Amino acid sequence: MTQVNGVAPPGSDLDSADYDPITHLNTIFSHPSALSSAPSVSSALHTRQDVLDSSIDRLVSAQAASDASSLARIRAAQDELGVLFSKIDAVRERALATEQAITSMTADIKRLDGTKRNLTLSMTALKRLQMLTTAYEQLRGLVKTRQYKECAQLLQAVLQLMSHFKSYRSIDQIAALGRKVSDLQRELLEQICEDFELAFAKGEVAQKKNMLKEACEVLDALGENARARLVTWYTNTTLREYRQIFRGNDEAGSLDNISRRYAWFNRILKTYDHEHAAIFPPQWRVNEILANSFCEGTRDDFKDVLQKSTKKPDGPSLDVNLLLSCLQETLDFEHSLEKRFGSGEPRASVDTDMSADERPRTFSQAISKAFEPYVSLWVEAQDRQYATLIPKYRQQPLHNADEDFSPQSVIPSSTELFQHYRLNLNQCAKLSTGERLLELSKTFGKYLDHYSQQVLFYFLAERSGPAGPSTEDVVTVLNTADYCYTTCSQLEEKIKARIDSQFRDQVDLESQGDAFLGIAGAAVRALVRKVEADCEPAWREMRNTAWSRLENVGDQSSYVSELVRAIRQRSIEILTLLRHKQQYARSFCDNLVDSLTSTYTAQIALCKPIAEAGAEQMLLDFYVLKKLFADLPSLPASPPSSTPSHASPRPSTDDSPALLPLPAHAAAAYAKRVAATTAKLDPLLKTLQSAAASEGPSRVASPPSAGGGAGVGQQPGPGVGNVNDSLRNIGKFFRRDVAGGMGGAFGRFGGGAGA
Repeated sequence: MTQVNGVAPPGSDLDSADYDPITHLNTIFSHPSALSSAPSVSSALHTRQDVLDSSIDRLVSAQAASDASSLARIRAAQDELGVLFSKIDAVRERALATEQAITSMTADIKRLDGTKRNLTLSMTALKRLQMLTTAYEQLRGLVKTRQYKECAQLLQAVLQLMSHFKSYRSIDQIAALGRKVSDLQRELLEQICEDFELAFAKGEVAQKKNMLKEACEVLDALGENARARLVTWYTNTTLREYRQIFRGNDEAGSLDNISRRYAWFNRILKTYDHEHAAIFPPQWRVNEILANSFCEGTRDDFKDVLQKSTKKPDGPSLDVNLLLSCLQETLDFEHSLEKRFGSGEPRASVDTDMSADERPRTFSQAISKAFEPYVSLWVEAQDRQYATLIPKYRQQPLHNADEDFSPQSVIPSSTELFQHYRLNLNQCAKLSTGERLLELSKTFGKYLDHYSQQVLFYFLAERSGPAGPSTEDVVTVLNTADYCYTTCSQLEEKIKARIDSQFRDQVDLESQGDAFLGIAGAAVRALVRKVEADCEPAWREMRNTAWSRLENVGDQSSYVSELVRAIRQRSIEILTLLRHKQQYARSFCDNLVDSLTSTYTAQIALCKPIAEAGAEQMLLDFYVLKKLFADLPSLPASPPSSTPSHASPRPSTDDSPALLPLPAHAAAAYAKRVAATTAKLDPLLKTLQSAAASEGPSRVASPPSAGGGAGVGQQPGPGVGNVNDSLRNIGKFFRRDVAGGMGGAFGRFGGGAGA
C-alpha cells in the first residue's frame, strides 16, 4: 500500500482475520490536524483501487486465452498420434506380406538341401556298411588261418566301422551284423587263449613266439577285458607250481625255507626276461602284475604260517631271531622288486637313515605286512637286549683308554645306545607305523630312564667312592647328559614324524629329557662341591680367628686371600672345561655364588662371639668376595701370574680372553643376580656391628642355611624316593628356567637375574 499522509500501514493488519479499520484510521490520522488531508487520502485510495481492478481484469483475460490455446494443442497432438499408429499398422502388414513371399520363394530350396543331406548320409552309411561287410568277411578268413598280425589291423577297422552303426541297431540287418561281429570277437579271443595254452603246455613258446606276439596285438584291439583274461591266465599258470610246492607242504612252506620262495620267483623272472618278455607288449607290465600276484599269495601264506606257529599249544614258540631273519629277507626282496619295477631311485635298506625312504612305493610292505601283528615279539626281544646293555654300560670306563680327554667328550655308551635306537626305529618303521612303533617308543623311554639312573647317576654319585669323581669325569657326565637331552628330543620328533597320526600324541619322551637335565644339574652341583672342598681350609681359618678380640679393621683378613685363591684357581679350571657349553658355565657361576653366600652365612654363626670391629671386618671381607663373584665370568682363560697371598684381588690385566664372555645385557643380568643373592648378608653384618657396639661382643644365633634343600642343580640324595623322579623334578625346574629366560641354572644369558 502506498503511504497515506506519510504513514505506511503494516500489511499484516490488513491480512488479519480480526482486522479493525478504526485502528487503521487512527494510525493514518493520528492527529486532528491530519483530518484536513482526508480528501487527498480518499482520492489516492480510489486511484489505487482502480489500478488493481484493471490488473485483475487483464490477468483473467490472459488466463482464459492460454487455456484455449492448450486445448487446441492437445487436440492437434491426438490427431498426429492417430496418423502415426495407422502408418505403423501399414508397415507391419507390409512386413508380414514380405515374409510370406520370402518363405514361399525358399521352401523349395530348403527341401532340396534336406534331400541332399539325407542322400549324403545314406551314401556314407551304405559305403561304410559295404566296407564293414567286406572287412568282416576278410577277418573271418584271417582268423581261420591264424594270421594275427593282419587280424589286429583289420579288427581295429571293423570295430571302428561298427561304432558308426550304434544308432541303427533297430534295423534288423544291422543288428544281425553286429551280433556276427561280437561272435567273431569271442571266437577270436577263445582261439588266442587256446593257442597260448597249447604253446605253453607243449613247450612250443620259442617256436611260436612271433605268432603269440601278434596275437597279443589282437588282444590289444579287443580291449582291456581280453588283455586281463590272458594276463590272469598267464600269472595263474606261472605260479601254479609255486603254490603246489610251498602251500601244500608244511616243510617247504615254513619260515625256514623263506629264501627258497624268493629264489624260485627270481628264477621265474629270469625265465620271463629271456623267453616271455618278447611276447607281451611292454605297456602291459605283465612281469609287474606277476610280481604283485606272487606277493599277494606269499603274504597270505605267511599269515597262515605265522598264525599256526603262535597257536601251537605244546610246540615251541615263534623264534624271534628267525622272525627277524625272515623279515630282513622279505624287506630285501621287496627292495629288489621296488628297484626293478619302481621309479628306479635307490631305496634305503633296513639299516639306513630315516629320511631315505619317505616316498610311497609299489611293493613296500607287499609281503612284510604279514609280519606286522608279530612285530611286538621283536619289540620284546629288543627290550631284553637293552636290559643286557645297561649293566655292561655301567661297568665300562668313562673314556676309551686310547683316547685323550676332551672338554667336549661324551661317554661312548651313550652314542652306542642311540645308534641302537636309530637302527631299531628304522627296522620297526618299515614294518609298522602304528601301535608297534608306539610300543617301541615306550621301550626307548624305559631304557633311557635306566641309562640316566643306573649309568650316568651311578658314575656321578656312587662309582667314584667317597672322594667323588674327578673334575674331568664330572664334565664328561655333564656333556653326556646334555647330549642325551638333545638327542632325546630329536628322537621324539623322528618317531612322531613316522608314526600314524592317531598315535602321535602318545609319543612322549619329555620326562626322559627332564631326567637328563636333572643329571646335568647334579653334575653342575658336583663341580660346585669341588670348589667348596678347596675352600674348606680358608673357612677353618675364618672360624679360628678371634673375632671377639679384634680391635682394628684392616684391608682384608688373611683367610680371604686363601679363599679368593682357591675359588679363582678351581673356577678357572672348571670354566675352561665348560667354555664350549656356556649355559652350564653360567649355571656353575650362579650355583657357586649361591653356595658360597650360604656357606659364608653359616660360618658367621660359627665365629661367635663377634666384636664390633670383627663385624666390620667381616663386612669388608665379604665385599672382597662380592667383587670376586661379580668377576667370575670374566676370569681369564689362563691363570694370571701369582700374586702375594695378602694382596687384594684386582681385575686381571692378562690379555687372555674371558672364560665366559657375556654381552652387555647378560653381564648386567648376572650382576643383578649376584647383588640379589648377596644382599641378605649386608643387613645381617650391619646388625651384628650395631649390636656389638651397644652390647659388647654378640653371640649370634645360627642363621638358616640357604642351601638346606635340594636346590637348583643340587644332586638328590640316594635315599630319597625314586632317583629318577628326583632327577625329573630338577630337570623340569631347569626346563622352566630356560623357557622363562631367568639367569639361574640353565638360564639364558638374555634373561633376568632371578631372585
